[in-house]
Amino acid sequence: MYKYKLNEQEDKVKKFHEERIMAFDALEARLENIKKLLRQGKIETIKYYRENPKSYAVDKPTDLIGDYINDIETLLKSEEWKKQINYLRN
Repeated sequence: MYKYKLNEQEDKVKKFHEERIMAFDALEARLENIKKLLRQGKIETIKYYRENPKSYAVDKPTDLIGDYINDIETLLKSEEWKKQINYLRN
């Protein structure tokens, strides 16, 4: 019985690890889509400013997008995300 539970636990851990690793593939695919959307947004912004040369309007929120990307980079670097989690827990 103990050996069965040990194997079951090992299977759960292995499945968990596989899911965590596969999550990176899904994130990479989403980033590829985001790259396409950024290129399209740039094209649309160029078109908008050509049609409205005196406009100061913001066609796409590049500042906000940049802030989100900075947050993602912070989360992926070293142990920064753990500091954020500890801060939120306290």
